[in-house]
Amino acid sequence: MSAITASSAPPKLEKKPVKFSNLLLGAGLNLFEVTTLGQPLEVVKTTMAANRGDSFAGALSRVWSRGGVLGYYQGLIPWAWIEASTKGAVLLFVASEAEYYAKSFGASDFVGGISGGMAGGVAQAYATMGFCTCMKTVEITQHKIAAAGVKPPSTFATFMDIYRREGIRGINRGVNAVAIRQTTNWGSRFGLSRLAEQGIRKMTGKEEGQKLGNMEKILASGLGGGLSAWNQPIEVIRVEMQSKTEDPLRPKNLTVGKTLRYIYGSNGIKGLYRGVTPRIGLGVWQTICMVALGDMAKEAVEKLTGEKVTAKH
Repeated sequence: MSAITASSAPPKLEKKPVKFSNLLLGAGLNLFEVTTLGQPLEVVKTTMAANRGDSFAGALSRVWSRGGVLGYYQGLIPWAWIEASTKGAVLLFVASEAEYYAKSFGASDFVGGISGGMAGGVAQAYATMGFCTCMKTVEITQHKIAAAGVKPPSTFATFMDIYRREGIRGINRGVNAVAIRQTTNWGSRFGLSRLAEQGIRKMTGKEEGQKLGNMEKILASGLGGGLSAWNQPIEVIRVEMQSKTEDPLRPKNLTVGKTLRYIYGSNGIKGLYRGVTPRIGLGVWQTICMVALGDMAKEAVEKLTGEKVTAKH
């Protein structure tokens, strides 16, 4: 009887160690994502969200007029690189801890993973992404200063000017919207990607838990990333809160609620979904990089080192 009890007992929950190789892997994947398609899609998405009368083609033209191909990489150096190289590490630490404690209270692997992703997304926003997204948005939207015939200040001059006038709060303007976006982003991306994987297994006759091929992983990640764009209104609110565009009708001391009412009153429900097309593209690319390519990279590292990589992206 004791032997049966011992064999049927659930495996003991172990706290997985955080390895330096995991941090490098997360940072490397993030840097690859943002330096390839990530930043151009981010710039177009932000431009459409800030200029809600622009069509997709109009936004492409507006970005091109700011410096040709280089216009699509505004804010990449240093802000996008700082964000990409740090947010993976923050997500790893917090998500690992949150997932462990969720499972210790009886959560399933699926619920534990989603819980870890959501907690990590919030931590990303407040620890590093708040000021980075703010400064990227400032760079992308301050071209209107140049249009008025005034030479815009440099990146760091703008940063210091905001810090002197408004302190840490000014640098982190819109951080609450970033936190909402990140927790819904990664909860949706991981959850929808895993659901897509289950659907692909059923369609291809694979058993539960059986590994998918590389193209199947990419397809599942692409579906999960694209469908996660349902929260685009949060992104438009974030851009408006961080934008340096002057509008006398815009309320002062914007909060998430005030910004929502302002955008809806000015542009209606369509205004809340401006930039959703490049956002879908960005979500697909980010999720392919961080879920599908992340799984492939982890497997490659395991084969090279003989150790299991436990990083979460």
